[in-house]
Amino acid sequence: MLQPSPEWQIIGEASDGIEGIQHAQRLEPDVILLDVGMPRLNGIDAAKAILSAAPQSRILFVSIEICPEFVQGALPTGAQGYVVKSDAASDLLYAMRTVMDGQRFVGSRFANYDFFLPDASTSA
Repeated sequence: MLQPSPEWQIIGEASDGIEGIQHAQRLEPDVILLDVGMPRLNGIDAAKAILSAAPQSRILFVSIEICPEFVQGALPTGAQGYVVKSDAASDLLYAMRTVMDGQRFVGSRFANYDFFLPDASTSA
């Protein structure tokens, strides 16, 4: 999905939520792309643990889930954004830049929803 570039360096990949937490602790990445539906530990619970272990990291959910309820459940974990995988070609790089700038990102597919995003603005 995301290819290495001069702008981004991919430093790790995890196959499940537990491994994601371990990598986050060890690697301390700037941005973590996390799926809501992951084996062993779902992305929502993994995000909470990751932000406890690596609070400097920013989490951007990238998921096949298109229901607003999933977005509403994902953002209160402390994640900075949500991108639907089918929209990743158009949204992912912009979303990553946005969360790196300290802002929140919710894809344009959800522009008509008012998600509660404390202490940050929403980009579409």
